Amino acid sequence: MIEVGRINKLIVTKLVDFGVYLDGVDLGEILLPSRYVPKNCTVGDMIDVFIYFDSEDRIIATTEQPYAKVGDFAYLKVVSADSIGAFLDWGLQKDLFVPFREQRHKMVEDNSYIVYIYLDEKSNRIVATMKTNKHLNDIPNDLKVGQDVELLIFSKTDLGYNAIVNNSFRGLLYKSDVFQKLKKGQRINGFIKKIRDDQKVDLSLNKLGFDKVVDLSDRILDKIKKQGGFLPINDKSSPKVIHKLFDESKKTFKKAIGTLYRKKLITIESNGIKLTDQLNVKETKNDNNQ
Repeated sequence: MIEVGRINKLIVTKLVDFGVYLDGVDLGEILLPSRYVPKNCTVGDMIDVFIYFDSEDRIIATTEQPYAKVGDFAYLKVVSADSIGAFLDWGLQKDLFVPFREQRHKMVEDNSYIVYIYLDEKSNRIVATMKTNKHLNDIPNDLKVGQDVELLIFSKTDLGYNAIVNNSFRGLLYKSDVFQKLKKGQRINGFIKKIRDDQKVDLSLNKLGFDKVVDLSDRILDKIKKQGGFLPINDKSSPKVIHKLFDESKKTFKKAIGTLYRKKLITIESNGIKLTDQLNVKETKNDNNQ
């Protein structure tokens, strides 16, 4: 079955002067215009194409990749707007339409908005909506604390940042857990921090518990190596300096360098942290054996 508004793998059935025709199964033959046809394409080839409607509402294929597809939430820019609706740049020749009824407030040209893309069954057109809440799902039953997830920053509040998680449900990043600048529409990796009794989800940008310390320990060690074996920062450094360098709290930083110290990988000096001679010798031997 062909999925309109998504990537499909279709077989070439016919070569013509203006492109190739693809087997659209229940939708019949679908044209892939010449400018998108791969070099040396021939009948029987399988091609990954995005299926949508052209400016005359005819079904058509392209090898171009849109910024988002049907079923996705996305942050897209308005290229034009009038009393009927707005048109968004989604990376294809034909802009994406947002009907006026699907706008929570009037969209403004050159501004960007979080929208959900869907196939409107009444008009049989691919459209977008600002009314995203009705397209968000309940949290999945198999969701686990510590699980890594993909986030789309949705909005900033007094508590922190609302985010759409895994293109599916909403979660919250508390501002006390955010040590970097975030902006609406930004995509970033995160972790499930807590699943609350009210079925709401708290998020984190960093690994939790001991995994977080291990991750930072590895980053510190890598940073020292790149700096020639010494880093002018230690457990006495200010939280601001630590945050700027590693995007972490001083508490986590102290645990991380403590772990490295106990493993005899670093020494903690009055003016910084230093690789131990033992590690330097080991690294040199490994380099010589390669």
